[in-house]
Amino acid sequence: MRSLMGLINLANENDYLEELTYFRTGASVPFAGRYRLIDFSLSNIVNSGCHEVAIFANTKYRSLLDHLENGDNFGLDGKKSRLFVLPPDWHDPSDISRGDLRHFHNNRDFFNRSTATDVIISGSQFITNTNFKDAFKYHVETNADVTLITEDIKEFKAMHNPLKRIISEDNRVTFINHDTNNPHVFTGTYIIKKDKLLEIVDYCIQNYKEQFFLNGIQERLLEMFVTYYNIDVTTMYINDLKSFYKNNLRILRPDLYKNLFMKDTRIKTKTSNQPPTKFVDGCEVKNSAIANGCLIEGTVENSILYRGVCVKKGAVIKNSIIMTGCDIHENAQIENVILDKDVVVSEGKKLIGSEEKPFVVAKRQTI
Repeated sequence: MRSLMGLINLANENDYLEELTYFRTGASVPFAGRYRLIDFSLSNIVNSGCHEVAIFANTKYRSLLDHLENGDNFGLDGKKSRLFVLPPDWHDPSDISRGDLRHFHNNRDFFNRSTATDVIISGSQFITNTNFKDAFKYHVETNADVTLITEDIKEFKAMHNPLKRIISEDNRVTFINHDTNNPHVFTGTYIIKKDKLLEIVDYCIQNYKEQFFLNGIQERLLEMFVTYYNIDVTTMYINDLKSFYKNNLRILRPDLYKNLFMKDTRIKTKTSNQPPTKFVDGCEVKNSAIANGCLIEGTVENSILYRGVCVKKGAVIKNSIIMTGCDIHENAQIENVILDKDVVVSEGKKLIGSEEKPFVVAKRQTI
């Protein structure tokens, strides 16, 4: 009986969100009012039937550890379920591995001790709500070494430009490149036989390679059976500050919000018990997502407010993302802005960005 284990590989994800990743890894950046970016990949993997999930953490993972705790919020706290956060551990004097191969090599026991036959691997930059049970079924039926999760883009956006594209023949992937005119994109998630994964790790280390996917799979497509499975669901890709800003505000569309957060498969996150938001007489809120624990006395329009935000009388917030614990004082004006956690905007101050380049303030600043 074939079964899946999960891996979220953060080793190759750079600090791509500027001020938002000064103090945290990209995977733990807040998203959509109450989630973190990693919640989507982790929830999808758990919803696919995985009871063992590892996370290759690389740098600045304190916030990540705080958010994930022991995995109970994600259904990974049972007797047969485990969440492993695996930070860098380079103490083997005989280890010659480099790049993300070091994570695979130094955490080989994670794979060896599991009874699972296959591994689903993802990053944290692919945002969707789905499970990969059908993809795994296809992977087993075709007896593929690797099955890439792909989608056909119907409307190109800037967030799609950095993505890898696949070329196939008879359901076999023959080439992977970055041709931006090719609508068949690789989501960054794939399923691989565990034995093949360990074989690739050995090959890459023996040949002084550094990147598991690039050197072990992409450069050796013709040496193994690599197929693909297309999904047709709502997707987002967070690969820079612009895509982060625009995709946050996209969830204000009711149809998109419903497709992400109101399906039978749910996106899980760390729970937080706070009182309901208080809307004071005279405030005005239009087309916005307001988390619990907020106090709204001013105007909020086309914006996302996280937990515990205080908007004082006369303050105006438009087209902005205001994270947990921010305090917006009287008559402040904020437009096209991203405020990280616990930012204070003083009375009468104006912060104005643009849709193409939002103004960003790092956490715990006072303006």
